[in-house]
Amino acid sequence: MQNIEAYQKSFINYLEDFAVNKEPENLYAPVNYILKLGGKRLRPVLTLMTAEVFGADAQKALDAALSVEVFHNFSLVHDDIMDDAPLRRGQQTVHEKWDVNTGILSGDAMLILAYQLFENYEPRIFQSLAKLFSKTALEVCEGQQYDIDFETRNDVTIPQYLKMIEYKTAVLVGAAMKMGAIVAEASEQDQNSIYDFGRYLGIAFQLQDDYLDAFGNPETFGKQVGGDILENKKTYLYLKTLELGSDTEKSNLLDLMSSISITNEAKVEKVKALFNTSGAADATQLAVKDYTKKAFSVLEELNISEDKKQILQLFGEQLMNRLV
Repeated sequence: MQNIEAYQKSFINYLEDFAVNKEPENLYAPVNYILKLGGKRLRPVLTLMTAEVFGADAQKALDAALSVEVFHNFSLVHDDIMDDAPLRRGQQTVHEKWDVNTGILSGDAMLILAYQLFENYEPRIFQSLAKLFSKTALEVCEGQQYDIDFETRNDVTIPQYLKMIEYKTAVLVGAAMKMGAIVAEASEQDQNSIYDFGRYLGIAFQLQDDYLDAFGNPETFGKQVGGDILENKKTYLYLKTLELGSDTEKSNLLDLMSSISITNEAKVEKVKALFNTSGAADATQLAVKDYTKKAFSVLEELNISEDKKQILQLFGEQLMNRLV
């Protein structure tokens, strides 16, 4: 087993060779651009790591890992268009650097390129990868639609929010790990268990992201702290405040979220104070721990050595203790 940095280096080297140098340039240049913008490369690393956990050479899983990363970035290109986002990882988004039509078309091309990478595997593995990919891709779209729907709804429940983040974020983490298991030809039971491990970690990861958006250090988080508050997003923190807060706290939260007279800085600070006094901040951290524990409980079912289980658990612990 390698460390995370080694998997990242191996994957980035493979990604560098993937550059699509074809015509028309305005279709493929944005593909190369978004793929080279950086990021944590969390999902492809998980694919490589899982392949080795189940006894395969990580090199064998590089095409599956690349497929996951290409799909993830395809979804970011289209998400940025829907959000009218000007920046991605500190650089211009594709639709800003080119235009919206180019962003749509280049994103479509990335989805097809992601599928094509499975053609490098033998038919049986190709079929399993493609079946999982289709299911996951559709769920990610469903999660994105739920997220859009929630923007105009005032009756979102916590179970509905958890389903949204499971589909929008967590299923791709689970799929990334299951792809590594498929390439390694692990048993169907182990494939499904490692998928659940990744899915639970993915939910915990997103809940931690919600928390860090409000309470993270702006120097290490890499995003504007309080961004979700300024966008009036109905995050877990927001929904928990409405569930746990006093009538006054609930009323104050709703007033702050709809106010147009307060400054951004004051709005963020006042809403964060309500997250704390209502108990929502503590409840969110508790939910992160609960989903992490659910992930770790799945490890007991895996037919792998104890030292490999410990490696997966250590990875999960590092993920949940992150400050970025």
